[in-house]
Amino acid sequence: MLNIAVLPGDGIGPEIISEAIKVLKAISEKRNIDFNFNYYDVGGIAIDKHSDPLPQSTLDACKNSDAVLFGAIGDPKFDNDPDSTLRPEQGLLKLRKELGLYANLRPVKSYSQLVEFSPLKEDRIENVDMLIVRENTEGEYSSVGGRMYKDTEREIAVQETIMSRQGVDRVQKYAFELAKSKGR
Repeated sequence: MLNIAVLPGDGIGPEIISEAIKVLKAISEKRNIDFNFNYYDVGGIAIDKHSDPLPQSTLDACKNSDAVLFGAIGDPKFDNDPDSTLRPEQGLLKLRKELGLYANLRPVKSYSQLVEFSPLKEDRIENVDMLIVRENTEGEYSSVGGRMYKDTEREIAVQETIMSRQGVDRVQKYAFELAKSKGR
C-alpha cells in the first residue's frame, strides 16, 4: 500500500487531481498496486480554512507519505489584494523547501509530426530532445529582491534574482549527475 498525500489546491488544481486519480486507479487495477489517497489543503483554500497557505498538518502528512500528488495553486482574489500578507504561492515554496525539492525538470522534445507547426525553423527544432534543469526554490521563487518604486507620475517594479552559492551548486551538481547517469 502506497500512501499518497493529495493536495488539490486551487483553480484548476482539483480538476487536474480528479483526472490524475483516475489514471492512478487504472494503474492500480492493471498492475495490482494499492494506493491510499489522503487529501490535504494547500494554497488559497488553506488560507481560507486555516489562515495558512501550508498548514503544519499538510506538511507533516507530505513528509510521512510515500508520494505527494500536487494540483495547482493560486486564486485571483489573492492577486487583487495588495494588502494581503498571505499568498497561496507561499505554501508551494515552503513545501518545496521543506521537502528538498530544489530541482525543476523541464523536458523539451520535438515530434516530427509537429515540427512544421513550430515558430522555429525546422532545422533548429528537428530531433530536439533535452532536459532543462532549473533551481526550484531560489531566485524568482524566493520572493526576495522585488521592489516597487513610486513617484508622482508612475510606478516601477524591479525584480532582482537572488541565488545562493549553495543553491546554484546543488542544482548544477544534480544536472551533471543526471546527465552522467543517462550517458550524455
